[in-house]
Amino acid sequence: MTKRSDIDLLRGQSPRNPSRDIWNVAVDEYAQGFLKRRNLLKYAALLGLTGFAASQGLFTSGAARAAGAGGGTVRVGLGQPTKAIDPVTVTDPASIGVISQVGEYLILDDPKDGVQPKLALSWEADETAKRWTFKLRPGVKFHDGRAVTAKDVVATFERLVDPSTGSGALSAYKGILSKGGAKLVDDETVAFDLDQPNSNFPFYVSSDVFNAVILPADYAGDFEKNFIGTGPFKFESFRPKQGASFVRNADYWGDKALPDRVEIKFFDDEQAQVLALQAGQLDVIPSTTRLELAIEGNPNFKLLSVQASSHDEVHLRTDQAPFTDKRVRRALALTIDREAVVKGLLKGRAIVGNDTPFAPIFPSADPSVPQRKQDIEEAKRLLGEAGVPNGFEVTLTTERAYDIPDYAVLIQNFAKKAGIDIKLNVLPQDAYYGSATFGSSPWLDSNLGITDFGHRGTPDIFLNATLKSSGAWNAAHFNSPDYDALLVDYGKARDLQAQRVAAGKIQTLLLDETPLIIGYFSQYSRIVSSKVEGVRFTAISHLLLDKVSFV
Repeated sequence: MTKRSDIDLLRGQSPRNPSRDIWNVAVDEYAQGFLKRRNLLKYAALLGLTGFAASQGLFTSGAARAAGAGGGTVRVGLGQPTKAIDPVTVTDPASIGVISQVGEYLILDDPKDGVQPKLALSWEADETAKRWTFKLRPGVKFHDGRAVTAKDVVATFERLVDPSTGSGALSAYKGILSKGGAKLVDDETVAFDLDQPNSNFPFYVSSDVFNAVILPADYAGDFEKNFIGTGPFKFESFRPKQGASFVRNADYWGDKALPDRVEIKFFDDEQAQVLALQAGQLDVIPSTTRLELAIEGNPNFKLLSVQASSHDEVHLRTDQAPFTDKRVRRALALTIDREAVVKGLLKGRAIVGNDTPFAPIFPSADPSVPQRKQDIEEAKRLLGEAGVPNGFEVTLTTERAYDIPDYAVLIQNFAKKAGIDIKLNVLPQDAYYGSATFGSSPWLDSNLGITDFGHRGTPDIFLNATLKSSGAWNAAHFNSPDYDALLVDYGKARDLQAQRVAAGKIQTLLLDETPLIIGYFSQYSRIVSSKVEGVRFTAISHLLLDKVSFV
């Protein structure tokens, strides 16, 4: 329980600026138990109160120095990177895990402690939330000894919004930040002039956009040559298709890493990873349901999990029959037993979704919007109204990855109860995504499909990229001026209550239109040897090993 005096301090000492009333509303919700500490941190960050929050100890990370012995080598198993490792173009979990040993962001979105200042020391928005100004942490150096300046930060983001670089972040920044939007103010200050107001912009320069690692201004795309960064470990060796190793960075700006080294080995097969873990050759590996069964009940291993906004999105082409009629779309959504999927397929390691990107972990989600549940009779009634009382045939196209093929079979069986005959077309991942552009990608072109989406700290990227009329990931081909207008209102909302009002309108519209089915939000897990403590990770594959010790 938070002490009353602590709450009074947080409320009473807040700065005398227009954000004070908004901050006090958030503090009240925190005091009443409606807002978790990490979300209070989020609002301190988004309101530009980072300096004040830090003065009250709010930004002190809960990731304490481990009690075990320091030194030693942390041995990690990862899958194979899908292409050359480069922060600008990275998309795969293995590469993100490697990069997170050496690379850092302006802000870390920590799954436990929320927004944490890293290379940015503080930030604030103007009254429109269209211009954001960031003060950089002084004294930070790249691994080659050069100082990090605002010039490097500006160049990093100009690179990420430039289509010619092959940036993996283009879809995240589309409609938010364009070339020329990042501006140098002085050596330790950067301003961002946005395409439109966005009260959640700090998350766009955080670890939630995993490409946004700060690189030198003269970076030439040769990351695998020296793995340049500012992080707690620095490059030792790299062997394509085999692995990489890193050593403690003695010149790191923050607390020095506890382990001497990190050794990463790439695997083609997940079963080989768990065998190496069981043989004592590895300390940390990614987790899947199949691997969890292999170590279940074994005291030599532990499963670490964080709740995420990760989800497997079912898109319904709103511009192609039979899904041009929203009653048909709603009917299919009503056939799915979400609770059964969570308990059975996902072994309880997920929370039920409500066909919008607003995961319950997002404080802006409106909890008063009714939860959609399986209702076969209502599904049949809607199909009758839509002129297909006997159902219809349709092909569901998806990727052979994770639990998705099994989820597709469940959807197929649920749909049969309402007379909907689904044929499955399960493709290898590379074939499913194709060129990832409209017209040459089964992901973006299929009538009905399932796509996995990784965790984000706010719903903004999902809302913009997958549902906005011009969204780069809009596989449903959803085109709604009403939705686009509500999205602008949501972006302008500065306080929690205003965000919830805007979110509630979006959630209600999406339940009515049903361009997507989002049945659950998954946890993200790692399997770890019981001999190590202090392993931290994010739900989008960052692996933070600087506080690891051995017991």
